[in-house]
Amino acid sequence: MSSAKAPLVLLHGFGGIGAAWEPVLRRLEPDLPLILYDLPGHGRSLDAERVGHAGVMAKAVLGDLDRRGISSFHLCGHSMGGAIASLIALKASGRARSLTLLAPGGFGAEINHAALRRYASAVETDELALALAAMFASGSMPDPAGLDRLAEARRLSGATDRLMEILRSFLVEMDGRIGQGILPLTSFESSGVPTRLLWGREDPILPVAQAKSIWTGAEVTLIDGAGHMLTDEAPDAVASAIAAALLTG
Repeated sequence: MSSAKAPLVLLHGFGGIGAAWEPVLRRLEPDLPLILYDLPGHGRSLDAERVGHAGVMAKAVLGDLDRRGISSFHLCGHSMGGAIASLIALKASGRARSLTLLAPGGFGAEINHAALRRYASAVETDELALALAAMFASGSMPDPAGLDRLAEARRLSGATDRLMEILRSFLVEMDGRIGQGILPLTSFESSGVPTRLLWGREDPILPVAQAKSIWTGAEVTLIDGAGHMLTDEAPDAVASAIAAALLTG
């Protein structure tokens, strides 16, 4: 990296692509050093190795940061990307300057897996619009330009099969009900990584009550009128949280 600043690593949610951060990026400093991933099994990383649950992908992302020689970084992750970012911060707490989580996965068992299956199988723009509408707060809709970018990624051969494979990897059956795996949350208490958590009060995918699982010392912001897709629904709040996080080092 030519910049002396620690870069911001952005990790999108399940079924997304790195370009999903566009509404937030427009609100950040233009000279901010960024590492913007398409996560393994998504978009341009469709055929990447280490495709699976958050733990597998955390190892893949951290391995890439190591190969790039990135000694320290800020992390921001949405949904599944939030679970991945959390695990990277846990594994590399001495290198993670900050952790910003947007409705992260792994903070409780409950998850709207049916909505995620519909989303994972959608390819064309109209299908994606319907699937994503179920992930927004009532009355909100996805950005048309973002839908077109996502549809282009979904048309790649094998894209939906890959997403179903990833979905199966992080869903678990407990007491006859399907839920998600849970992060080792008690381990984060001593990590010392400054953490900010944002969650939409009307999240239809991951219940906002899961925000209570965050470790002591984290800064929590619950956003009125927002659902699960905070990069689209609350980009100002997300950008403000990231800007605050970057001041930590």
